[in-house]
Amino acid sequence: MKFDEIQIRVRYGETDQMGVVYHGNYALYLEMGRIEWLRKFGISYKKMEEDGIMLPVISLNINYKKSAGYDDLIKVKTQLKKTPTAKIEFEYEITDENGEILTTAETTLVFIDMKTNRPVRAPQYILDLVS
Repeated sequence: MKFDEIQIRVRYGETDQMGVVYHGNYALYLEMGRIEWLRKFGISYKKMEEDGIMLPVISLNINYKKSAGYDDLIKVKTQLKKTPTAKIEFEYEITDENGEILTTAETTLVFIDMKTNRPVRAPQYILDLVS
């Protein structure tokens, strides 16, 4: 399946008293990877919302393997798991500068019609772009 990679330099404010990335910040890194993945394949969250579709996260699973610290350069690889339906699922791998796996994760998001607040199938233009 299609993937994208971004690099992020860990900022001081993202670390805890032990000098490592606070665990809650990994969800932000995943979101950054996901937004750039969507953008790379021609999909904009902003346009989806203007079209009346929102895409909330309904499941997040993170496995921490090794810590990242202040000023580390990390890479977030984001990959589509399968063709979207009413849900879209991503897999992630966060690595350090040496390519060592720091974190693996998965998210599931659901396409929601903003007027009815009910799940809907992925818009056809998204299916066309990711197929």
